[in-house]
Amino acid sequence: MGTLNAAKLRTLTKPGTFGDGGGLYLQVRGPDRRSWVFRFKQGGRGRLMGLGPYPDVGLADARAKAEAARKLLREGQDPLAVKRAARQAEARLPFREVAERMIAAHEAGWRNAKHRAQWTSTLTAYAYPVMGDLPVAAIETAHVMKALDPIWREKSETASRLRGRIEAVLDYATARGWRSGDNPARWRGHLANLLPSRAKVQRVEHHAALPWAEIGSFMRALAAQKGTGALALRFAILAAARSGEVRGATWAEIDLDSATWTVPGERMKAGREHRVPLCAEALAVLRDVAPLRDRKAGELVFPGAKRGKPLSDMSLTAVLRRMKRGDLTVHGFRSTFRQWCAEATNYPRELAEAALAHTLRDKVEAAYQRGDMMEKRRRLMAEWATFCGRPQAAGEVVPLRTGVVS
Repeated sequence: MGTLNAAKLRTLTKPGTFGDGGGLYLQVRGPDRRSWVFRFKQGGRGRLMGLGPYPDVGLADARAKAEAARKLLREGQDPLAVKRAARQAEARLPFREVAERMIAAHEAGWRNAKHRAQWTSTLTAYAYPVMGDLPVAAIETAHVMKALDPIWREKSETASRLRGRIEAVLDYATARGWRSGDNPARWRGHLANLLPSRAKVQRVEHHAALPWAEIGSFMRALAAQKGTGALALRFAILAAARSGEVRGATWAEIDLDSATWTVPGERMKAGREHRVPLCAEALAVLRDVAPLRDRKAGELVFPGAKRGKPLSDMSLTAVLRRMKRGDLTVHGFRSTFRQWCAEATNYPRELAEAALAHTLRDKVEAAYQRGDMMEKRRRLMAEWATFCGRPQAAGEVVPLRTGVVS
């Protein structure tokens, strides 16, 4: 018993069958085709039961499965019959339960709890009413279409995500052996023949943005607003940052001496650390909010009403509504900044993209652009802040200079 070990398993790549003892064998058909089998006799004839592929099923798990099968034999039961019965029972698992198991299995690899919440809310709203209680093995194209049809044209992005999530749940069920056959939620070669492409039905909706020439007047009005939400919005605009990055900012991320805010990768959309140069005006916001700070490491820069909790997702939007600017979105100010860079300055495109923490689409360009151009961005953000502090007179023409508008 126990003749195999991890080191030896790595060397077993040529076709053959290699025993571990007690009826457990590793069956090798090629370097990437290795699986565990349990050999036993019952009723006078030899039988074979698969225990799963290696290395997905490790040596310890394979031994545990073999011992469970031997226990069944000692009790006079047929391990294969028990396995078939378990598989049939699992095939009757409802779609909802399989989805919950899949989410639980994968959420450790997701960046934040919001991702899990989005998965759950999308499936709860649109998939579960149609197929939530159906056995996962019984889900067919008609069920998927029934979930997608009502929203495919009106909510194309949501519908596309829903389709992908249903497909992932069904793929998970197939991998676990709970269903078989083609995935009825797959797009290419299947649903693509039944539904119009997103490009033909989706409405392009941009985040409502303030025209760049109006930012000075807006910032003057914003300065008159009270509360942490108003300060957070001002900071977000000056840093050209996303709402979630600002609301989750901690004092541990702020280096006042170097005037730098370092956002860790797990809080960034692209998953990479992002350094933000802080202009004098952004540092002034931090001084205004500093009285809210306790002497505890990691405390939130812009705390919410509940201790230890950040501002809610709607806090900054509420500021806009109080200003009678419900036509704008917080994210839209990043577009305002980008538009200003393009139309009112001669700064290169890649510098503006770096300031927004955008990933360069051109892989060759990205390969050569490995630095974050911090000092150049520091000048850019200082000039942005200067422009934000200068209300534009009606009808005033903004001259374009070599560096930036004055």
